[in-house]
Order: sequence, then C-alpha cells, then structure tokens
Amino acid sequence: MRRQHRERDVRNRNVLISGASVAGLALAYWLQRAGLQPTVVERAPGLRRGGQAIDIRGAALHVVERMGLLDEIRAATTDMRGMSFVDSRGAELTRSTEATLTGGLIDNDDVEIMRDDLTTLLFDAGRSGVEYLFGDVITSLAQGDDAVEVEFQHARPRRFDLVIGADGLHSGVRRLAFGPESEFVHFLGSYLAIFSVENFLGLDHWQMYHTVDDALIGVYSVRQNTEARVMLRFRSEELDVSHRDLKRQKNIIAGRFADVGWETPRLLASMWDAPDFYFDPMSQARLDRWSNGRVALVGDAGYCASPRGGMGTSMALVGTYVLAGELANSHGDHRAAFTRYQQMTGGYVRGIQQLALDKAVDRTVPPADLAHAANAIALADYPDHG
Repeated sequence: MRRQHRERDVRNRNVLISGASVAGLALAYWLQRAGLQPTVVERAPGLRRGGQAIDIRGAALHVVERMGLLDEIRAATTDMRGMSFVDSRGAELTRSTEATLTGGLIDNDDVEIMRDDLTTLLFDAGRSGVEYLFGDVITSLAQGDDAVEVEFQHARPRRFDLVIGADGLHSGVRRLAFGPESEFVHFLGSYLAIFSVENFLGLDHWQMYHTVDDALIGVYSVRQNTEARVMLRFRSEELDVSHRDLKRQKNIIAGRFADVGWETPRLLASMWDAPDFYFDPMSQARLDRWSNGRVALVGDAGYCASPRGGMGTSMALVGTYVLAGELANSHGDHRAAFTRYQQMTGGYVRGIQQLALDKAVDRTVPPADLAHAANAIALADYPDHG
C-alpha cells in the first residue's frame, strides 16, 4: 500500500552526481522527480557514444516501467535473432536461434538495448530540473558537518549537501572519499574491448563469433543493421595499462589478435579510427559500505559485477531507484537513507556478483539462476516515484 506523502525536510536537497552514466542519469531523474536539486558533472563533453549491448532484467524492468520508459526501451531493442560461431575461414561451425552471448535466452521478458540508446532515453526523460556540467570533473571533496565542499577542474568551487559517485569502475569519487582503487577493485582474469564498425558482413540482427585459444572475437549488427559492434575478449594476467591510455590499449589489442584468422585483420584496421573505442579489465568492485559521511556510491562505482554478470545495468537502475527513494523519505537524515539503501540492495548485489564470479571461471549458470538473481529484490512503493 502506498505510504502517505510527508512534507520533505529542506536539508540534503542539493545533490552532486559524478558521471552521466546509466546510474547517474537515472539517479538524476528520480531525485528531481522527488523535488531535490541534482547536478550532474561528466568528464566527457556530452553523453558518451558507443558501448555494448546491455540488458535490463527482472526488477529493473519495473524501474523503467515506473519511469514511463518501458515502451520506448522495448521499441529500441536490439531484436537479435540469434548467433553463429565460425572457423578461421568463416565457415559456420554452430548456430543458435535460442540465445546470444550478449543477451542470453531470446525468448524471455528481458530487454537488450544499446548502451547509448538507453542513456539518451534517460537523459531526455530527466533533463528538466537537472543541471549538467559536461566537460568537467571533481578534483577534491572536503566534507563538513552540513555540506561537502567540492572543487572542479574547470567550474568554480561549490557546496553540495550530498555527493554521489556514479562514475563507474574507475570512480574518482570513490578514490577521493574511500581510498585508492586497488583496495576495492578485483581483477577477474580477462579483458574486454568494444568499438563500432560498418556492418560490412551484412549481419541481419545477428551475432557472429570466432574463438581461438583463450580469446574471442565477435561482431553483431546494431541500429537496424546500419552499423555493427566489435567485441574482443581475452584472458590475461593483469596488465599495467591506464584506463585512459587509448593508444597503449589499442596496441595491446593489435598484438594480442595479430595472428587470429577470420575477419580479424579488417576489424583491427577499423579499430584505430573508431571514435568510441572501449577497453577495460573484467573486474569487480567490492566495498563493505557504499557511503562515507555525505558521500555515497551507486552502480559500478560501488558494486560493479563485471560485464560477465550481464546485469550491471539492471543493478544500476535498481540501485538508483532505491537510493533516491530513501533520500526522499529520510527527513534530511542522509545516514539513515544510505544505510537503508545498502540494506535493501545488498543481497541483490551479492547474488549478481556471485553469478559473475561463476562465469569468470567458466561455470555454467542456468537461465533459472539468472532469472532468480534478476528478481531477488522487492521494490518499495516510494510515494515520490509515482
């Protein structure tokens, strides 16, 4: 039953969100809807383009439905028909019209959508009442009893009631407020690269993969087959490479896949000029607590499961829904709100992270286990969330 609306405390109204990610944009939407005043700071000059196909599953589907976005999201689905594996000459070895590597079982209620399509929908839904600082980054945080003093690389210093890190696996907010990345991020033994190419294979809502030793290279069509995404994954010891050193990352990929057959040389040739190249380790973020004073974390910044989990987007959507709802109902007591946020989502997050760990060691995860993890949280009926 819906709880009665209560007059909101004026404290903790101004909230700075670091990162125009899925988590950052969704949190901004819910906060402004609840009458708070969110500001989003994003290092990139605008919404980041590119990225892989991502899945919205289980409880997260109810979140986007409550946002009024489910129909638009379903309309933007990748609508994959299946996948095939080929040998080094391109001859088909196996095919499936029941499942894909990126989305799992095709015949289910989950929605697979391109990451940048989802962020565009979230941005458009919540842009009214949200301040955006694109092309900037937080450089320091100083917490006081009643506010956080924030300095930026470009903008003037400002005071905020709360600061939320929604800035991904390599979160700057986490580093500033909790400690170095090495204390919280755990490498799972492989790397992933993604970038856009022309759909020169003529793929029709289809995925095609080639494997060799401990590496995989794949291509799948997107945007109604008008373009394609390349996905490369390989096992490795942990590499000494900055997450911002694109040149070294591309050199690593070029070296690792130099002798792989199939269409790999043509795909690698496209990599050098790809405007949306992405490279990162498969890693998990694990923290005992997701808040420190007036600073909290949401999404990958606090509990990245790694892309192997297949539910990072769903965790971000669910986490932001709960965090915003608890802040809105906390009567200005952010500590209580942060505590309830972690208590309510902790078991859900741990279950998804364990699935990712199972996949990292090539354990088969039954579809029923995936569905159970995706639905392992009961969403509260927050009055401000409609």
